[in-house]
Amino acid sequence: MALMITDQCINCDVCEPECPNQAISMGPEYYQIDPQRCTECVGHFDAPQCVQVCPVECIPINPEHREDQDTLWAKYRRLQAQAEGAAH
Repeated sequence: MALMITDQCINCDVCEPECPNQAISMGPEYYQIDPQRCTECVGHFDAPQCVQVCPVECIPINPEHREDQDTLWAKYRRLQAQAEGAAH
């Protein structure tokens, strides 16, 4: 289940640096989350860090990208392997 940022985002800039997968970036009007990179912080933290720091609570689960824990773990491992490959 990738997360998403709704149009209630106030562009406060606190979520982007908290994302361990660099899944958050500025969109045309407000921040957005790349569902291919979002693991809901699985593998990094017990809870999604962007949700924890968002002052307006505008980061729900993206209904178009529902994933179970096994899928999120697989995505985390894939992203880690890509990062290690890029570092070498």
